Amino acid sequence: MKTRVALVDDDRNILISLEHLLIKEDFDIQTYPDGQSALAGIFRNPPAIAVIDIKMPKMDGYELFRKIREKLQIPVIFLTSKDKDSDRLKGLMQGVDSYVTKSGNFSKEILIETIKNTLNRVKIDTDQNESDQIIVHEDLRLDCMRHVCEWKNKLLADPLTSTEFKIIKELVERPGVVKSRERLMEIAYRDELDVDDRTIDSHIKRIRKKFRKVDPEFNAIFTLYGSGYQWK
Repeated sequence: MKTRVALVDDDRNILISLEHLLIKEDFDIQTYPDGQSALAGIFRNPPAIAVIDIKMPKMDGYELFRKIREKLQIPVIFLTSKDKDSDRLKGLMQGVDSYVTKSGNFSKEILIETIKNTLNRVKIDTDQNESDQIIVHEDLRLDCMRHVCEWKNKLLADPLTSTEFKIIKELVERPGVVKSRERLMEIAYRDELDVDDRTIDSHIKRIRKKFRKVDPEFNAIFTLYGSGYQWK
């Protein structure tokens, strides 16, 4: 069975060009010209991965990504003409899997390799999770197959993004062991070589905020300045 890829872009020329290119790579392609039609189509026939343009009418890529992740945990690549660090960071902070810019010398070959690498990474993560589907440590319970996190028998009001889940899993698998930012970056962004390691600090801040919504006294993640983080 062919791997299904959803392409979402309001630029018809890019949509057609990428569709033809990916068909040659033996992918099954779904194309959508805007976020609204994409949302309905993706929920009706979930793809293995989605490539989404950020700047679109009716519903931009950020909103589409959030709505998809409310129901599906498929990997998502942002395809955009924006190349500002702030735009890149916004996507990564929301949990997007990768980010390819189409400004300047846009390489469709790079996009294809990014799609393949992301799919391979997801397969590896899934294979690993099948052997340790549930992780329990004191008050924490992680369901690795469903990406569900419970703290003191309560579901987090704001679910963890896939990136945040990977960070928590890495920390809790060896409680008390300090994990460097570099190690957490390797776990969270295997394909993103140019992401600032301070992005991890922002993720940790958001993770703590989510836990403290169900437990204001949450302090299980300890910061060792200059070294990294540990799960106490």
